[in-house]
Amino acid sequence: MTAIGHDGGRGGRGDGPGGTITTKVPARLDRLPWSRWHWMIVIGLGTVWILDGLEVTVVGNIASRLSEPGSGLPITDAQVTGVAAALYVAGACTGALVFGWLTDRYGRKKLFLITLGVYLAATALTAIAFSAWWFFLFRFLTGFGIGGEYAAINSAIDELIPSRYRGRVDLVINGSFWLGAMGGSLLAVLMLNTDFFPLNVGWRLTFALGVVLGLVILLVRRNVPESPRWMFIHGRAEGAEELVAAAERRIEDETGRRLPEPDRAITIKPRKSTGFIEIARTLFRAYPRRAVLGLALFIGQAFLYNAITFGFGSILVRFFDVPTGDTGYYFAVIAFGNFLGPALLSKLFDTVGRRVMISGTYILSGVLLFITAWMFGNGWLSATTMTACWCVVLFFASAGASSAYLTVSEVFPMETRALAIAFFYAIGTAAGGITGPLIFSNLTQSGVVADTALAFSIGAALMVAAGLVAAFLAIPAEQRPLEDIAEPLSARAASASASASGPADA
Repeated sequence: MTAIGHDGGRGGRGDGPGGTITTKVPARLDRLPWSRWHWMIVIGLGTVWILDGLEVTVVGNIASRLSEPGSGLPITDAQVTGVAAALYVAGACTGALVFGWLTDRYGRKKLFLITLGVYLAATALTAIAFSAWWFFLFRFLTGFGIGGEYAAINSAIDELIPSRYRGRVDLVINGSFWLGAMGGSLLAVLMLNTDFFPLNVGWRLTFALGVVLGLVILLVRRNVPESPRWMFIHGRAEGAEELVAAAERRIEDETGRRLPEPDRAITIKPRKSTGFIEIARTLFRAYPRRAVLGLALFIGQAFLYNAITFGFGSILVRFFDVPTGDTGYYFAVIAFGNFLGPALLSKLFDTVGRRVMISGTYILSGVLLFITAWMFGNGWLSATTMTACWCVVLFFASAGASSAYLTVSEVFPMETRALAIAFFYAIGTAAGGITGPLIFSNLTQSGVVADTALAFSIGAALMVAAGLVAAFLAIPAEQRPLEDIAEPLSARAASASASASGPADA
C-alpha cells in the first residue's frame, strides 16, 4: 500500500505520475462510527441470504407434495430432490462465476440489482410451473441469480462496512441464511396444509411469497450506494469522493459530532477491468497459501453440512420413527441453532481474532460431530437428543462456515474480490451439492446405523482438517483495512509508475 498523507483534507487528488490518483476514501470509510447509513446497507444487502435459505428449504419440504397426483405438476419426488436440486446448485455455481466477473468489471450496485431481478423473475415463473422441464429451467435460473448475489453482495458489504465491524457484520449476514431456512420449514408446514390451501395451490404460494419478500428487498436496495472503493479504482474518483462526503455529512448530522480527519491515503492507478489471467495469477501465484486456505474452508464446511443435512429427514423417520409431516419442526430447531452461532460468536472474530476463531470453530464442530457419530452408532440417542447434538455441532459449524465467506472476501486484492468469492463459493457449492450427495446418499438412506455414523465421520474429518489448515494459514485480518490485508493491484501499478517516472511531487 502506498501511504501518502499530503493532500491535507478529506478528499483526494489526481494527475499523479503515470495517471495515478491519491485518495483517502478507504480511511474515511473505515473511521466512520456505526450509523443508520450502515443499517441501510446491512438490511438492503444482507437479507438475500434469508431468500436463499427460504428457497433451499421450501423445495426440500414440498418435494413430496409436488409429486402427488393433483399437484398440477407432473413430476416425481426423485426429480425434485435430484434433478431440480442439482440444477439449482449448477445454476448457483454458474451464476457466481458469471456475475462475479461482471461485478468486478461493472460495479457492485449494478450487479446486485440485476442478480436480485434474475432471482425474482425466475422464482415467479417457478410458481406457475406446468411441466417438469419448466420447473427445472427456472430452478436453474433461480440458482443463477442467487449465486450471483453471493459475489456481488459479499464484496459490497466488506467494502462499505468499517474494518472494526467487518467480521461480525459479515458473519451475521451470512448466518441469516438459517433464518430463511427456519422460515421455509415452518412456511412449508402451513402452505402444504390442505385445510388451508388446495393441493395445487399451496406450493405455488410458497414461491410467490419469496417473490414478495424479494420485491421488498429490492425497494430497500435501491438506496444502497455503489462501493466507493470500486469507484475510485475504476477511474470514478470524483464520484467516490462525493458519495463518501454525503455519508459523512449524514453521520455528522445524526451524531452531532464532527468526524476526525482520516490519517492515511492510498495512491492507485485507475483501471477499467482486470483480465482472467491476471486474476488467476493473483489468486494462485501471488497468494497460494490463501488460495489453499479458501479451498480448505469451503470444502470442509460443505461436506460437514451435507453429512448432517442431506439425509436428516430420512434419518429421523427411519431410525427414530418421526412422522414425515413433523420433520420440518426438527429442521426449524436445527436452523435456529445455526443462526445463533454466528449471531453470538461473531464479535469474537473481530476481538479474539480470525485465526483462533476460524480454526477453533472448525475443529470443535468436527470433534463434536465425531462424538455425535459415536453416540448414534451405539444407539444412545433419540430424535430429540440427536437434534440437540446437531444443534450444538452446527452452532459452531455455522460460525465457521460463515467465516469462510468472510475470509475469501477480504484476503485477496480488491480488483479480484468478487470473482474470488465466486470461485471459492462455486467450488464449495459444487463439492457440497454434487460430490456430497454422491457420497452420502447411499450411506444415510441405507437404513444401516454404521453407514450413517460413517457419513457423520467423513464430514467431521474434513471439517477438522480444514480447521488445522486455518490454524497455520489463516490471516490476522481483524480490524485491519482491506488495503493492508491485500494491496490492490492498482496500487502496485501506481508504485511501478512512480518508480518509472521518478519521485512523486509531494
